[in-house]
Amino acid sequence: MKKIILGLSTLCLIAFTSCKDDASKKISEQNVAEAAERDANASKFPVIAFEETEHDFGEIESKTQVETVFKYKNTGEAPLVITNIATSCGCTVPKDWSKEPLAPGETGQFTVKFNGSGANNVTKTITVTSNTESGKDLVKIKAFVKPDPNAPSKIQKSPVPQIQS
Repeated sequence: MKKIILGLSTLCLIAFTSCKDDASKKISEQNVAEAAERDANASKFPVIAFEETEHDFGEIESKTQVETVFKYKNTGEAPLVITNIATSCGCTVPKDWSKEPLAPGETGQFTVKFNGSGANNVTKTITVTSNTESGKDLVKIKAFVKPDPNAPSKIQKSPVPQIQS
C-alpha cells in the first residue's frame, strides 16, 4: 500500500511541476492572425443557383429518349466544386459536368438524359453533390409517358371453359 501511495505522489509531483511555463506566452500574434483569417474564410461557402430546378418534358412516347440541360451559377463567395451527380434510377443519366472549381459569378451546366421508361406521370430526382453549405442540391425531371401503341397488350383473355354433356 505504501508503494502505491508513494507512486501516486511521485506522479502528481511530476505532473504539477512540469507545467510551470505560462501557456499565454507561447501564443504567437502571427498564428492568431492566421487562425482568424482561416475562420473567416471557413464561413464562406459557394452557393449553386439553378436556372430551373424542375424540367417537364410533357407527353412523350414510351421508350423515347429525351434530354435536357440544367444550367447553374455560383452565387456564393468561394469556388464551387461539383463532386458527383446521381439519379434516382438507371433510366436517367447525368453527363457533361465539370469537376473543375467554378469561381464565384461563373456559370456551368450538365445534361440529363431520360430513356422514356415507366408509364403515366414519371418524376425522377437528380442529386448534385458539391461543396455548398448543404452539400446536396436537388433538381427534377418529369414527363407523362404514353404507352407504346405497338406493345403487346398485357391483358390476356382466359379461355372460356367448355361444358361437356
